[in-house]
Amino acid sequence: MKRFTVAAVALTSTALFVATACASGEEIFNAKCMACHPNGGNIINKSKTLSKKDREANKLKTTKELVKYMRNPGPGMTKFDVKALPDKDAKAVAEYIIKTFK
Repeated sequence: MKRFTVAAVALTSTALFVATACASGEEIFNAKCMACHPNGGNIINKSKTLSKKDREANKLKTTKELVKYMRNPGPGMTKFDVKALPDKDAKAVAEYIIKTFK
């Protein structure tokens, strides 16, 4: 019974890691960003939506600029450091934002 329990825990942990590692930018956005940015809006600061017009007005035109902002956003937004959002995932979210919110 003990071996079965250890094997089940190992398989569950591996499945969770793989599911997280394979998440798309949209899935990560929905899990981490959607609460404050429904449909690309912004429930905290209406002038900082994810629309292209507002992103560009706030000097967030590229994936690199968006990732940098996620890492140190300023007041009102959760800071997503590398531990909270690895570089690969942050880039996927930024690419999703640029592709989706026109």
